[in-house]
Amino acid sequence: MDDTREAFSALVATLDYPMVIVTAAADGENAGCLVGFTTQCSIDPPRFLVFLSEKNRTHEVARRADRLAVHFLDDADHALAELFGGETGDNVDKFSRCRWHAVDGAPVLDDAERWFVGRVVDRYERGDHGGHLLEPISVAPAPGPRESEGDLSYQDVREMEPGHEP
Repeated sequence: MDDTREAFSALVATLDYPMVIVTAAADGENAGCLVGFTTQCSIDPPRFLVFLSEKNRTHEVARRADRLAVHFLDDADHALAELFGGETGDNVDKFSRCRWHAVDGAPVLDDAERWFVGRVVDRYERGDHGGHLLEPISVAPAPGPRESEGDLSYQDVREMEPGHEP
């Protein structure tokens, strides 16, 4: 079984999926983290699924939140990715280091051009990540032509030291 686990880890390490920042607010507390486990999972009705590490403070805040914001990053968003992926909310107030505003009760990062706020319609505790099924309720206005080369992906942040233990 260990050989299978190692082989699977090596296989998925070659994938290049988009990275997003998920933010949440509950009981007067904001949290956010860099996330790689996300997907659109339904067209009608529209649904999006995000999984947050149980070791992450954002997971605890998101479990109490009824809305989450999902920010889609461009390859020029390394500074935001480093802030929300390389720092932990246990030690740093990430929101004091960036510009943001609330939309439908969720913190939205001003420097992320593409985002949506979703109402949590279901939660899943699976493995070492907790899933949050979202129904979009607010969406950023459609951006103009993209100036960046592409989305910020896993391979772009692979060497980043996480803010919490993996």
